[in-house]
Amino acid sequence: MIEDAKGIFTDGAGAGAGAADGGGAVAGGAVPDPLAAKVRTLAPSMTRSVQRVAEAVTADPAACAALTVTGLAERTGTSEATVVRTARLLGYPGYRDLRLALAALAAQRASGRSPSVTSDIAVDDPVEAVVAKLARDEQQTLADTAAALDTAQLAAAAAAVAAARRTDVYGIGASGLVAQDLAQKLLRIGFVAHAHSDPHVAVTGAVQLRSGDVAVAITHSGATADVIEPLRAAFERGATTIVVTGRPDGPVTRYADHVLTTSTARESDLRPAAMSSRTSQLLVVDCLFTCVTQRAYETAAPALSASYEALAHRRTPRQRTAPR
Repeated sequence: MIEDAKGIFTDGAGAGAGAADGGGAVAGGAVPDPLAAKVRTLAPSMTRSVQRVAEAVTADPAACAALTVTGLAERTGTSEATVVRTARLLGYPGYRDLRLALAALAAQRASGRSPSVTSDIAVDDPVEAVVAKLARDEQQTLADTAAALDTAQLAAAAAAVAAARRTDVYGIGASGLVAQDLAQKLLRIGFVAHAHSDPHVAVTGAVQLRSGDVAVAITHSGATADVIEPLRAAFERGATTIVVTGRPDGPVTRYADHVLTTSTARESDLRPAAMSSRTSQLLVVDCLFTCVTQRAYETAAPALSASYEALAHRRTPRQRTAPR
């Protein structure tokens, strides 16, 4: 993490800028599939009819791009209204825009740049298979999150944090670890930041916020009451609110000025959602932090250097092993 980040940020080459722009290469050469990523993210909240349409367009975008709204409704056994509703849920103004996106996606896949497919971990998988499958899923999670991340929302969120008097970050469980990560990073570059995983402390802190402050809520489900309550308190008092979530339609977004969406691998008994959600949340947090550092570089770089030097003496120097 940032503890060994001395020298990471250099003039004109902020670390992680490619990820923040949404166009950088993804580890392993996988090219993100934005539509499939969005469908995976929204699938848990879709109705069965909407899910049928979404699955059809991601499974065969070329064929679906050639269909009228009536044709796609007939193909999926749904209605024209459901097809239009699906298009809008996926972020398109109407079905015509979805067809154009499907045609572009079909061309991308025809070029051989389709993303890899994940596979479940079996209870009798050898260690090598577990490592390989988890690595592939983590890579796909990062690629999907980068593809789905709204860079305009990211830029606006970074601007708010960079200008904030104080930033409070809320998260429970695994999301609480990510909240701590963001807060300590901001502290290292000279910002006033606090991470709260205790809901009582979070609320008592939130009611002290006002215009010019920022509150960040991190919740994969988008429905964690212990995160929603302090965010609502901050929102009602005029603080700028940022939500990092895998459910952009969840109740937490009612109190969000900016929403940063994460994506996760398919959940299974041996791969709980908390694993991949943490990975995607850390990517978003790293992108947010990097964009903030770029905006405040003149003060952030010296602060980061000073914090690095302050901790340098706490590292045990390497010693050569005595010959036997």
